[in-house]
Amino acid sequence: MRRPEHLVQLAAPCVLVVGVALLGTLVSASSEGYFVDTLVKVSIVVALYVFIGNSGVLSFGHISFVALGAWTAGVLTVPTAEKPAIMPNLAHFLRGTTVGNIPSLLLAALAGGLFALVIGLALMRLSGLAAGIATFGVLEITHNVLRYYEKIGPGLNTFSSVPQTTGLWQATIGALVVICVAFVYQRGRFGRMLRATREDAPAASAVGISVYRQRLGAFVLSGALAGLAGGLYVHLLPMNTESLYLDLTFITLAMLVFGGVGSLWGAVIGALAISALNSFLSDAENTVHIGFRLPLPNGTRLVTVGALMALVLILRPSGLTGGREFRLPGRRA
Repeated sequence: MRRPEHLVQLAAPCVLVVGVALLGTLVSASSEGYFVDTLVKVSIVVALYVFIGNSGVLSFGHISFVALGAWTAGVLTVPTAEKPAIMPNLAHFLRGTTVGNIPSLLLAALAGGLFALVIGLALMRLSGLAAGIATFGVLEITHNVLRYYEKIGPGLNTFSSVPQTTGLWQATIGALVVICVAFVYQRGRFGRMLRATREDAPAASAVGISVYRQRLGAFVLSGALAGLAGGLYVHLLPMNTESLYLDLTFITLAMLVFGGVGSLWGAVIGALAISALNSFLSDAENTVHIGFRLPLPNGTRLVTVGALMALVLILRPSGLTGGREFRLPGRRA
């Protein structure tokens, strides 16, 4: 009797993502970019949810996996003939290598997963504030390495000549893949064991569940999904290291908290809701017309999102969805 309910819980976020994609086909070409960006943000936030939502351990470092995935896919898809002009100090083995769109996304996911494995071996024994500070340290290190080490990328320069292949439907497929992987994981044996460690780590250890191993497995899977999202992101628009740093860290965590950290449905709802608000406020900072002229000062977007996140944490700490998955009306919890 529970299988149809589980299918509904998977179908609901997928239908929402497809609905956003269909809505994106009805707008002008200039506005379509907002929808594509939103769908890529869904992939990033769901990747965050896989680890943070299931383990209960806060991570400020997941954007480092997004950045590494973006750098991997970006460097490997710039045409070989253009690399010397754009990245003159690039390592020799990267200078002569170019791959297609899909292989670059797979390699981006692999890079994110391997990096998560390497740092997770040391960090997954930490919890609480210590884990948050350590993962933030990883973000700082990754940011500065990508920013100044020009043998693996453009350094301080903006990525250019990367094929812009992430359109509306590729972003949609990417988001659906990430959602399905997250759902299968959370419903599987390992996802249930990790949530048991989240609720009561000593009790979980007492029945033979390794807190360290379960956190590490989720961290690696989450890193791989974040790397995939980074590959989609770099194929969407020109970017530099600042595009994949504190602003993106803040906004994606706000999306997860706003929707509800404890559920996949909440991650998708939060990503879509905050993306819509963020896009509107970005336009309003350059003056938007909504029946009247609405000019907002620069910085309004970040102040509003921050205030909204604080308000949600005060009034509804479990987010809009209460940390619950989607249920049909009339179904008992």
